[in-house]
Amino acid sequence: MAMENDGATQVNEQTMCMCGRIVAMRIAWTENNMGMRFLGCSYYRRPNAYNYFKCMDLPLLHPRYKSVINGLLRNANRKAVLEKEWKRIVLYHRIVLAMVVLVVVLVHYVL
Repeated sequence: MAMENDGATQVNEQTMCMCGRIVAMRIAWTENNMGMRFLGCSYYRRPNAYNYFKCMDLPLLHPRYKSVINGLLRNANRKAVLEKEWKRIVLYHRIVLAMVVLVVVLVHYVL
């Protein structure tokens, strides 16, 4: 099981969930718990799971840091969405260009 040491939780190989799986250390990326480490079952937050959860440390981030990190994450997500949209537009234009070339070639050989 987990052992307490000067306020920080130490994990050994035997830290297990009630379902029998070894728990994993995770980092929270929610706005309220940004950067907080916790132990969670591999089935954490899935249906019919035990949802084993144990905080590893106190929240480390000042509220201002949380807002900055959340802004960076939003920008990263926005960038990923824009890149995906750009790839879709490029693919669309390539298909249109291929169709135009096909029509020009067909018209050239038919006439």
